[in-house]
Amino acid sequence: MHYLNISFTHKNASLEIREKLSYSDDDSKHTCLTILLNSPTISEAILFSTCNRMEVMCNCLDVEEATTHIFTMLANRSGISIEELKGCADIFDDSSAIHHLFSVAASLDSMVIGETQIVGQLKDAFRFAYDHNFCGKKLARAMKFAFKSAANVRNATSISSKPVSMASVAVNKMKSLVDDVHGKKTLIIGVGEMSEITAKHLVNAGADVYIMNRTMHKAEALAKECKAKTIPFSALSSAINEFEILYTATSSYEPIITDEIIESCDFDRYWFDLALPRDINYNKGERIHLFVIDDLKIIVDENLSARQEAARAAHGIIGRGIVEFFEWLNTQDIEPLIKEIYIRAEEAAQKESSRAMKAGYIPKEYEYEAKKMCEQALKHFLHDITLKIRSGEEDTHSELISKAIASLSKDKNKGL
Repeated sequence: MHYLNISFTHKNASLEIREKLSYSDDDSKHTCLTILLNSPTISEAILFSTCNRMEVMCNCLDVEEATTHIFTMLANRSGISIEELKGCADIFDDSSAIHHLFSVAASLDSMVIGETQIVGQLKDAFRFAYDHNFCGKKLARAMKFAFKSAANVRNATSISSKPVSMASVAVNKMKSLVDDVHGKKTLIIGVGEMSEITAKHLVNAGADVYIMNRTMHKAEALAKECKAKTIPFSALSSAINEFEILYTATSSYEPIITDEIIESCDFDRYWFDLALPRDINYNKGERIHLFVIDDLKIIVDENLSARQEAARAAHGIIGRGIVEFFEWLNTQDIEPLIKEIYIRAEEAAQKESSRAMKAGYIPKEYEYEAKKMCEQALKHFLHDITLKIRSGEEDTHSELISKAIASLSKDKNKGL
């Protein structure tokens, strides 16, 4: 079995490509994972789709066949040719796939290194796949070690001591453009995690924050939690021409703000589109300063230098975590072999004690004791060997022993 990860991120794919590859609702994710597991070579799969990345991680029998199946599925969904998709995707298999997973979980592969949002999103993606039976033990054990390593990174380094999410970067960008946000009329469209973080930052900065959402009771719940106000979604066309600052992060498949509802204003407006696909399709020159996800790399780059030292330490931690994972994985592979040799040892003890009985070397009444003596002798002999195999000591000898043990299970009709 192999681990395989096909990754589209802010590093290798444009915003337009990532939009076409995004899966923003549970139904589309369920359909995608169903198609993935239709391949006879793919046994488990996880789909990870956020504003900055779309990744498929799977466990498969054949890497090349699984890769072809995944790209075919993505091409059919996005309308982008397989050749173009392959040209921008990163493909990781086996150890490199595990290393990439650990790096993503520890937020070392994020646009904002050290952000805390990514591990929660990855847990949600894993939980969705696991709860719907799209993944099982093979991917679950890799995820378990990845989350453990990510926790070690957060506890042992300062990489997340000042948490920075995409939302907080957007707020920081706005603060660099506006002298004072206190009292500024600010509209936030959407009620997801991105909107929640944005609202809390802006309320703390003294902005006059309003929450808008298609489902009013969700807007009211977020507004109550953040001490903001609400405005009905039906007022969208008028609100965008009244508010000086706007953040939008919905899961809409189509833009909700277009040129048709944008009017001229006698003040500058600062709009931040944090959605993927994008919420704003804007082409006019109406004193609107529009920033999309990729524009926020400016602040990201400023923060990067301060985090590089912590990132270096984090890479060392995940490196040790990866070694620990593969050591554990090896023990899982070796346990059936160890079990097999003990079974064969018991069979040999039974065979040799019976032979001694028939030859008259041992009285019949001592048959049980003779068998137990043979078993104990063999177990004593095997004890040190199996300990070394499990612990990974004397790697060269352990590998030879493992191969010898594996050969025993090929033909159970042969004696030791």
